[in-house]
Amino acid sequence: MPPVPSDPPRPEYPRPHFDRSHAWLSLNGSWDFAADPHGTATHDEVARAGHDWPDTITVPFAWETEASGIGVNWLECGWYRRTLTVPADWSGQRVVLHFGAVHHLAAVWVAGVAVGEHEGGYTPFEFDITDALAGRTEAAVLVRVLAPVDKREIVHGKQRSIPRDDYDDCAFTPTSGIWQPVWLEVRPATYVSAFALTPGESLDTIVADIGVAGPHAAQARLTVQATGGAPVKTAVGTDGPVRVTLPVAAPRLWSPAEPHLYEVTVTLDSADGTDQVRGSTGLRRIETRGDQLLLNGERLYVRGVLDQGYWPHTGLTAPDDQAFVTDLGLARESGFNLVRKHLKLEDPRFLHHADRLGMLVWAEPASTGTFTAAAAARFEAQIAPMVERDGNHPSIVIWGLYNEEWGLDWDVPGDEAKQDAVRRAYDLLKSLDATRPVVDNSGWTHVATDLVDWHIYDETPAGWAAKVRPLLADGEPGFPVGLGGGNIVRKLVMANGGPAPAVPNLNSEYGGGKTSVERGWNQRWQTQELRRHDVLSGYVWTELYDVEHEFAGIYAFDRALKDSGVSPAAAAHADTVLVVEVEPLAPGRDLVTDGDRKAAFDIRISHHGPAPERIVVAAVWGPALGSAEGLATVHEHGSLTVEPYRLSEPVHISESQPDGVAAARLHLLALSASHGRVMGSTCVDVAVR
Repeated sequence: MPPVPSDPPRPEYPRPHFDRSHAWLSLNGSWDFAADPHGTATHDEVARAGHDWPDTITVPFAWETEASGIGVNWLECGWYRRTLTVPADWSGQRVVLHFGAVHHLAAVWVAGVAVGEHEGGYTPFEFDITDALAGRTEAAVLVRVLAPVDKREIVHGKQRSIPRDDYDDCAFTPTSGIWQPVWLEVRPATYVSAFALTPGESLDTIVADIGVAGPHAAQARLTVQATGGAPVKTAVGTDGPVRVTLPVAAPRLWSPAEPHLYEVTVTLDSADGTDQVRGSTGLRRIETRGDQLLLNGERLYVRGVLDQGYWPHTGLTAPDDQAFVTDLGLARESGFNLVRKHLKLEDPRFLHHADRLGMLVWAEPASTGTFTAAAAARFEAQIAPMVERDGNHPSIVIWGLYNEEWGLDWDVPGDEAKQDAVRRAYDLLKSLDATRPVVDNSGWTHVATDLVDWHIYDETPAGWAAKVRPLLADGEPGFPVGLGGGNIVRKLVMANGGPAPAVPNLNSEYGGGKTSVERGWNQRWQTQELRRHDVLSGYVWTELYDVEHEFAGIYAFDRALKDSGVSPAAAAHADTVLVVEVEPLAPGRDLVTDGDRKAAFDIRISHHGPAPERIVVAAVWGPALGSAEGLATVHEHGSLTVEPYRLSEPVHISESQPDGVAAARLHLLALSASHGRVMGSTCVDVAVR
């Protein structure tokens, strides 16, 4: 059974990036609901139905989900109704109805008056309903939602479509209807309409770009203040955004190690009264310099994990605010410093928690399923709202756009119209936000990009290495991808045939193994292979948790830790990793010894800490598929100084397998020479031939 939601569900304020929580009212909870299977009902027909509505639905959960109380699939049209009550102390101000996200096309009436429509299942929208209320403090809200089962020409990410997309085998139950919070806010007629925060060039100021709208905007005055700073006052006097620069004394930079946030408060005074909003940001710079990715001027190596943003019983909607915190914690506990939120504009509460907890984020919009002019326009229509809503968050360090030519029909190199669509999306995003690197088409065949990324999946470490080494060590321009039942070579070079640009190179999807033990084994060995190549700027493991039929997670769908064969993710994704010069055979049998029972091989160390370290390399035997905890007999095999982001010279390991044991695990440790702490660990499972 699904967990019992709070009453009302998701009661926290929905948009902390644009905080007007002193003047809001949640509309989450029970709404009347009526299915309209043929999509033929009119507003007047539905409104005349009076109290005779067949069902109730719990907002903000999609009508496919158990948590909604409906649990119906492939319904294309549904109607929502509830009565809203405006607080008495809101009198004389403008009342605004907000929707976090509704899939896919919403039409809204208040007190029988049409107040607006919105298309796009992942972006927020709002309607000023004051005139429709006409002085009433109580009124009915009616919402009609169209959610086509044929989603190929609309943005839908990982939602299933009928007819199917080309990537249906990795798609999930659709999310239809209202799936993010609904709420009311009140504001004066002249109000703060936009609020963008960016760090100043020298990271000692915060730049606030503030939009003001309303009948007395030109005569209004702004007061803007950052945490610990003096208020800055300015007149509006213009129709465009007002830019205010806020000095920061003794600035503290935002980073995963110290995610320090500055709160910024904007107060607008006009003849219509006072409006106030708050937001936060961090002082940090993400940039590329040659083939390196830099955070605050220091080398950044991405240790990322794919997160598709689905939950049991609630689909794309988090069951509660704690669910975001839980997932971010699981990513950190597994050794990752970045989450790639895949093909979904996630709830702003997720980004709020990523900011305060110090988790980096790769953010990207949902994809369409085929290429037409209308589909490309719908894809591009997400870009400006994405930047406007999420641009304040310091946790976002990479923007993504298209993924693996999804929505581009697999033929970017052969079709100039598709290349133009990719370039147009890239140029638009860069024009809106030049402060973050952008990936144009994640996986292969780039058109205009700030990072060259690639996806390779393989079920064995040996097969994986055979594809990766030519790409990273030998400069091969292409690699095989399993598409259409065979291996199709995809190019890292640009779609026009030119060479890839001299920008950071990273893997942004990899993984393998049919069982959780095999996946733990692949994670250990495939990640070691990536750490062998200093040219790389990082990677993204697929994935953090299972989703429905997809069993690729470190964790199950309910976020329970899966059996990895005692190959903990945190060891594979540590700052310091031991790279073992062994081609592993199978889980539990990485290395098979002959009659002499001698395990002999070289190891190297990949260290991504901020400074050189003196490392002692040690080994200790333990039981097969066991942990190193409690093992005491440690053999030292040498010491060396390791430099950041430079694979070390080899250290030779030669160990005799314990007598009377057919299989055992040799734990390999990188110990700090100064304090003996384990900085990195891996293992080799040894069996006798």
